[in-house]
Amino acid sequence: MVPGRTRSWVGLAMAAAQCFWLLAGAAGAGFTASLDRDTITLGEGATLSLSFEGGTPDDVPLPAGNPNLQVTETGTSTQFSFSNGQSSSTVVHTFRLTPRQPGDYTIPVLVAVIGGTKLASQPLTLKVLKLAAPSPQAVNSGAELAFLKLVLPRKEVYAGETFTAQLQLYLLNRVQGAGQIQLTSFPADGFNVGKMIEGQRRQVQIGNGVYTLIPIEVALRAIKAGPLTLGPVTFGLVVELPSNGRQRDVFDPFGMFSHGEQRQISVATTAEPIQSLLLPRESAPPGFNGAIGKFTMAMTAGPTNVAAGDPITVKVQISGHGSLDALTLPEQPAWHDFKTYPPTTKVETSDQLGLQGTKTFEQIVTPQSAEIKELPPISFSFFDPEVKAYQTLTQRAVPLLVRPGGVAAAPTVLASAQARQDNSPPPAQDIVPNKQRLGTLAQLGPPLAQRGWFLALQSVPLLAFVSAVVIRRRAQNLANNPQLRRQREVSRIVEQGVRDLRKSAAENNSDQFFATLVRVLQEQLGERLDVPATAITEAVIEERMRPRGVPETILTPLHELFQQSNLARYAPIKSSQELAALIPRSEALLKDLRSLKL
Repeated sequence: MVPGRTRSWVGLAMAAAQCFWLLAGAAGAGFTASLDRDTITLGEGATLSLSFEGGTPDDVPLPAGNPNLQVTETGTSTQFSFSNGQSSSTVVHTFRLTPRQPGDYTIPVLVAVIGGTKLASQPLTLKVLKLAAPSPQAVNSGAELAFLKLVLPRKEVYAGETFTAQLQLYLLNRVQGAGQIQLTSFPADGFNVGKMIEGQRRQVQIGNGVYTLIPIEVALRAIKAGPLTLGPVTFGLVVELPSNGRQRDVFDPFGMFSHGEQRQISVATTAEPIQSLLLPRESAPPGFNGAIGKFTMAMTAGPTNVAAGDPITVKVQISGHGSLDALTLPEQPAWHDFKTYPPTTKVETSDQLGLQGTKTFEQIVTPQSAEIKELPPISFSFFDPEVKAYQTLTQRAVPLLVRPGGVAAAPTVLASAQARQDNSPPPAQDIVPNKQRLGTLAQLGPPLAQRGWFLALQSVPLLAFVSAVVIRRRAQNLANNPQLRRQREVSRIVEQGVRDLRKSAAENNSDQFFATLVRVLQEQLGERLDVPATAITEAVIEERMRPRGVPETILTPLHELFQQSNLARYAPIKSSQELAALIPRSEALLKDLRSLKL
């Protein structure tokens, strides 16, 4: 038989077998939905699996949207089997379900189409139990791996007041490490929740246990009056515990490296009642416009020697603790003899929550007549929640010297440089005599309008104006495009990080090398995925990048670099050549990530 015909017959046989398997699989098409568990505690998650037998669905059905149930696709797997002459295939799509509130959640009937056949799954129910804070006895016993507290400055606040609360996360000292701490719920009806900032960690003794305290400051603002409740606030985290029963590793017979087990836990605070009060209206000063906090005021004005209608710049600085962004300069009724213009503002904060600092108002006023002798006093009123009373700050009047508009001082005429020696009057010359001689004649050059250098000089202001407009447009575009600003900032960080990698490799500093490498990868991935860099871990590969179709040519080296960085904590690389060999791979991966479209 001819070899070419042999290959043709083999190809036809394989194609026929493949069609047979597909037809046999399509005949037994099926669709099921299942949960790995139907009861969880708030802060935990469940896995929803959608299994398709006998083919691939036209579209993967998704559970209906629920604001209190976050659904995240985690991956896809395919299994093939051949038994008794029958083939079958199963495609499984998995989703992570993360509830934000306790209660019963229903996964409705899902419909999928496989090979023209419409299939439906059975409805499922997920029960989410309320997470309770441990009792004081359990905490004092030292048996709790972790617990959470909500500490409030006081139980009474005022509607419109911004204050700071603290979430205190305690980790038992035998916990070797904690993964990413995730806020799962923050019930705060009647409050606006602002920034959350992690503070300095420290060791504390509570009962029979030693804990690591992680303080987290959070800004809160009461937006309505009445009895309110904060919490229970819940966190989810993965902790690493020592495995006492683990057998010795063949490659680590002396137990030099830590072998721990990871456990996902959830913690919750107790619900804290707060009474939100209305500000007393009967004692409110006339100029009060809603400022709540504790403030001081300073004012300057200038120039103070002006003509009527000339501008005077008034600068008012209000410093202290409170909602600085919401501060406004009150109307000043005593300024009725001045024309006022809207003020410009600038806020400078001295804390990360933005509640402590200074707000500066710059306002232009113009006196309308020369009879004005001073800029009247300026006042600012606020409510101090600590003393539960209104306070009014007043700056004294500023003396002004206002001249009538359009009046100018008479010019001074200088006398002749040569003083006359006698008092005789100058000779009278009513008619100047004609010149008898014309003097020396000189040839006049072309007028300035015909000279090249003069014409070129006229284009300088136009070029300067165009350049200023272009620079301003670029600055405005950059200010209005936070994504572009972050791209430029991350590009600068990556360039500096690559230089630091070369320096660490030359110094044979393995710990600093891999710390810099992880930080650079987090910054670049955070910019591409539009998430904070601190939220980037190795899990982002499976949770965010693979579902978006990122090619394996990027995922594989990224996974390898993360793994090598983790291993370096236990077995540092001791050769500068080995560290230097990783730099070209890292640069190529960073270049691919920078050009990635997500």
